[in-house]
Formats: sequence, C-alpha cells, structure tokens
Amino acid sequence: MFLMKFLDLFGALAPTNCQKHFLTLHSLYYYLPLSDFQYKDKTGAAATGCDIRHFTIFPNSSHPSDIALMLAAVVDDLLQIAGLVALAFIIVGSIKFITSEGNPENAANARSTIINALAGLAIAIVGVVFINFIGTSIGR
Repeated sequence: MFLMKFLDLFGALAPTNCQKHFLTLHSLYYYLPLSDFQYKDKTGAAATGCDIRHFTIFPNSSHPSDIALMLAAVVDDLLQIAGLVALAFIIVGSIKFITSEGNPENAANARSTIINALAGLAIAIVGVVFINFIGTSIGR
C-alpha cells in the first residue's frame, strides 16, 4: 500500500492514456503491461483506469516483474539525459574549436572533445534503442 501511494506521488501509476511526459523522458509506469491497470467496472465489463490494480514484485509464468520494467524506464531516462549531455559537449567542443584561433594544442583538445562526445552520443542512442526494445517486448 505504501509503495502505491509513493509511486502515485510522482504520477507513476497510470496507463498510456494517462501518461505525462517531461521533454522526452518517460514515467516509471511506461513499460508496465496494460493488464496492471485493467479492472472490472460495476457492470462486470473490463475497464481501464489511471490507477494501478496489480503490481508484481517477483516474476511468475504469466507476468514479468514490474520492478524490472520500472528500472528499464529509469535507465531509458538516464540514457536520454546522457544523449543530451553529449550534444551539449559537441556544442562546447565546436565553440572551443572555433575559438582556438589556429593554436594546434587547443584545436586538438577541441577535436578530442567532439570525438568523445560523438562516441558518447552513439552509445546513448544504441542504449535507448536496446532498452526500448527490451521494455516493450517484456512489458507491453
């Protein structure tokens, strides 16, 4: 019960139609299966609300662990932040390269910054694609 209240503070307990995004970052419940949110209404028909109805800590044969899926959403967000930081370093390295004024040492330092930032950006992009594939194939 405490876990549900804690997650609800961050808007983390809702299906796709209740999602809130900040920039491109996902909420904690992003990869949770929709069956976690489905319940029977008063008429007995299946309905979907914005409150979680089933939370699985340990995986079983019919349902994966929801904690692992929530961690996948956190890793996805961290990789997206890493990609944004890499873009910022590409800009900083470019400015350093422009302002090096022909000094070979400063130009080499700026070139190194740009190359390292491009490598970080490539790693972040591949990581986001991998986590999205794993999260959607296991969860939703």
